[in-house]
Amino acid sequence: MNAAFKAVADATRRRILQLLRDRDLAAGDIAAEFDISWPSISHHLKVLREADLVLVERQGQELIYSLNTTVLQEFAAALLALLGVRGEESDEV
Repeated sequence: MNAAFKAVADATRRRILQLLRDRDLAAGDIAAEFDISWPSISHHLKVLREADLVLVERQGQELIYSLNTTVLQEFAAALLALLGVRGEESDEV
């Protein structure tokens, strides 16, 4: 989980996750959204992959990235616990 915290600490990686929230994207489509070098985008994608926050699948010559929703849900739960936010509790009378 530590790798996930490190991964989302960067604004570019958070933006990539936001882009992938709407739909799966090819690496080139992700890169087109930023005004930074391709090697920089490649590095950010690698960090997200290593943190298991994104999944990658080769389709022909393209690499298609998607959110790993299972890991993101676990990360969100860990973050909420860290912040002291509790899940829904049943009302006891």
